[in-house]
Amino acid sequence: MSTRSILGLIYMVQGLQQLGEDPGPVLARHGLAMDKLDPGTRISRSLEQRFYADMAEHLHDPMVGLRLGGFYGLAGYGPLTMLLMTCGTAMEAFQTGIRYQQLTYLYGTLRLEPGPELSALVLKPLPMTPKAFRFRVDGEVSGTYKMVRDMQATMGVDIHAVRIDMPYARPEQAAAYEAYFGCPVRFGEPEARFWLRNEHLQLRIPTADPSAHTLYRQLCDQQLVAQQKADSRLSDQVLTHLALFQEHVPTAAEVAQAFGLSERTFRRTLNDEGSQYRDLLAQTRYSKAQHLLHNTALPIEAIAQQLGYAESAAFIHAFQRWAGVTPSAFRKTRS
Repeated sequence: MSTRSILGLIYMVQGLQQLGEDPGPVLARHGLAMDKLDPGTRISRSLEQRFYADMAEHLHDPMVGLRLGGFYGLAGYGPLTMLLMTCGTAMEAFQTGIRYQQLTYLYGTLRLEPGPELSALVLKPLPMTPKAFRFRVDGEVSGTYKMVRDMQATMGVDIHAVRIDMPYARPEQAAAYEAYFGCPVRFGEPEARFWLRNEHLQLRIPTADPSAHTLYRQLCDQQLVAQQKADSRLSDQVLTHLALFQEHVPTAAEVAQAFGLSERTFRRTLNDEGSQYRDLLAQTRYSKAQHLLHNTALPIEAIAQQLGYAESAAFIHAFQRWAGVTPSAFRKTRS
């Protein structure tokens, strides 16, 4: 199972709302609600991809994908941002970004094609239906563009594209794309490309720091290893899915629907793996409860609410069954 940070989905949903679109019904169709998502969790790529495909069919503004790029901030990339900013040159930063692209919000794949005067940062998009394809490509191209421009502003260098290629037919709004990127845009190409001058790629980065770079590389390597350890069992996918929610606890039928399964098939598959839905739900709640008791000062009532309990007494009884002590006693042992 391939998963990634849910922050990418949260940024996208927030951007859609601010741009006048309504992602609520599509989220609900997949068993999700914006105000119930836990930003510290991960989401399966397949579920996120299905959401993108469905959302694309309900968009009112064909330019919304392009405008979404402005809602992805540097802070959301975590240690990767600092890893890139501590590189020695712009070329090294691009090469490092390509190596660690799994830590970004991209669905397509990046590579760098060197040339005699110009080099191209190439984005090979993931095949999708036509509406979803343009929506996703626009978001990934504009998001990548914004990340590069934000880092340039922070580092004090100027690396701008001399031309951008887009991998779909020229739309009616083509002029708006050139105004957005500030350079010529060519449509109908097989892949998306940012064409860059080679002399810009050789620019030294003022924030280069070899020692800090080593530290951030180690952190990024740890993130990659954690991603690669993801299991393909349905029970592990369910645990990842359940971790998304705060307050609202989905039923087995709702989770089965999110995975495209009937409830009967869902329960049978879990049973074959030696799991039951109620046990996975309890495991998720227990894990979250330990984290909240250990790392926050939230009162017991608030923690119970976050975990989907209507009454704190029910949470206290459940936690005592899991841990052998009350939540308050557990918190005291960790203080």
